[in-house]
Amino acid sequence: MPYYKKSVFKLARLSVAMVIAGCSSLALADQYSDAAQRWVGEEFSPSTLSQQQQMDEMAWFIEAAKPFRGMEINVASETITTHEYESKTLAKAFFEITGIKVNHDLIQEGDVVEKLQTQMQSGRNIYDAYVNDSDLIGTHFRYGKVVPISDFIKGEGKDVTLPTLDLEDFIGLSFTTGPDGKIYQLPDQQFANLYWFRADWFERSDLKEKFKAEYGYELGVPLNWSAYEDIAEFFSEKVKTIDGERVYGHMDYGKKDPSLGWRFTDAWLSMAGAGDKGIPNGVPVDEWGIRVEGCNPVGSSVERGGATNGPAAVYATAKYVEWLKKYAPPEAPGMTFGEAGPVPAQGSVAQQIFWYTAFTADMTKPGLPVVNEDGTPKWRMAPSPRGPYWEEGMKLGYQDTGSWTFLNSTPLDRRQAAWLYAQFVVSKSVSLKKTLVGLTPIRESDINSQAMTDAAPKLGGLVEFYRSDARVQWTPTGTNVPDYPKLAQLWWQYVAEAASGEKTPQEAMDGLAAAQDKVLTRLERSGAQGECGPKLNPKQDASYWLNQPGSPKAKLAKEKPQGKTIAYKDLIAQ
Repeated sequence: MPYYKKSVFKLARLSVAMVIAGCSSLALADQYSDAAQRWVGEEFSPSTLSQQQQMDEMAWFIEAAKPFRGMEINVASETITTHEYESKTLAKAFFEITGIKVNHDLIQEGDVVEKLQTQMQSGRNIYDAYVNDSDLIGTHFRYGKVVPISDFIKGEGKDVTLPTLDLEDFIGLSFTTGPDGKIYQLPDQQFANLYWFRADWFERSDLKEKFKAEYGYELGVPLNWSAYEDIAEFFSEKVKTIDGERVYGHMDYGKKDPSLGWRFTDAWLSMAGAGDKGIPNGVPVDEWGIRVEGCNPVGSSVERGGATNGPAAVYATAKYVEWLKKYAPPEAPGMTFGEAGPVPAQGSVAQQIFWYTAFTADMTKPGLPVVNEDGTPKWRMAPSPRGPYWEEGMKLGYQDTGSWTFLNSTPLDRRQAAWLYAQFVVSKSVSLKKTLVGLTPIRESDINSQAMTDAAPKLGGLVEFYRSDARVQWTPTGTNVPDYPKLAQLWWQYVAEAASGEKTPQEAMDGLAAAQDKVLTRLERSGAQGECGPKLNPKQDASYWLNQPGSPKAKLAKEKPQGKTIAYKDLIAQ
């Protein structure tokens, strides 16, 4: 073949190849855009964004994901409704829109912490990202194993950070911020620990009259622990049956199991008033009873200035044991957290002082004894009652803030791809729909949306709580706890001794305080936590600290003041 013909032939072949490549590229682009259009139209509704704004966000994800297409990443979270939606629905959407495959594993909360801890200690990449409770903020900022979000988005993650992420819109950001001002984790879901009660029973005139005759004040939402105890006694021992069914004035659990620890570390002592004033956590003594001076934990026991075994903590423990045995269903002491959770929905419990709003979705299912035929609940949630040691300015309860956490042991490209997925599942394009599915709101814009207003009548007070100023008094474990995995595992072992009657509340809390001080001492000796690691105070006679202002607090002469209640409608009006 003559040279010029060969050249023409090659040029023609090249032109065809370029056309085919161009068409393939366009087809690929259309594939991801079409997927985005489909998901926005069929699944990501309602949203606080318009469809065009949603498509603009999706276009950004499509473009930002190009370098990572074909990659397969692994993330882990605990098993709750919100994460099930992410794992089954949003991970699929993300893959179809970006080309990045996500294996979103759902495992037990304890396993999440164990895997995270193993990766931190070994440096071996197990997961590319974790949805890890913000309770570990004190651990993360001290060990230097976590990549701070606020550093990442300005540096190695700048090109893969969503322009419309809007950090200021996240309601739990203060919980994931360290004392150094850096944001260590990105909130993904959030739920509070509130008071739950059967509003239909509380409004029955026969029960209201009987309660007032017995206790001298109105049956209503308890404002203090005295009223809660009176109401528990009333339903368990005075009323006993409603409509022919045995009823109880209290629900809890007490089996020796790791979940028993959450029963206490999730702010039980702060509800009684054991810590100091301060939001989000007491200063200098927090709800775990750990005292911090500067950024250094200095002790947990009263002898070192802590409050874990102080009078308020012992009182809180004693009430937990007493109410569990006297007013809860007889099987409750042998139950774990998971076993006890569904019991109020079965219709025999009048109230529960310690109830997680994460159960809202399960508590509103049609056909349940606690749901009316029109789908509205027979129950309501309300702020928790306060113990006698509680003072204005203290936190009042717990909020779980499951947050995206990235370790520096994860290779950069995998961390960047996982960061894209994390942003996708909290983006404004999908966050409102996710909130309506799992009822664990994270964005101010979602909480104040019309969709949440429309849903409110069937959610028993959830929307009203999150729209109120009161929510700031419900906070996660804070930065006083220097190593959450090591310290958290102590609680259930010692609380179980009190629950079983093996030891008195004072003996159990003395054991816990000593065990916590032992861990703090080991951390101090290791020097692994740098300048903000523990530096324990020398022991002094307990009377020295109990006579100082604030926590630890001396024993009150009267731990059961007059009960106080408020009508639910008046509480909502406030």
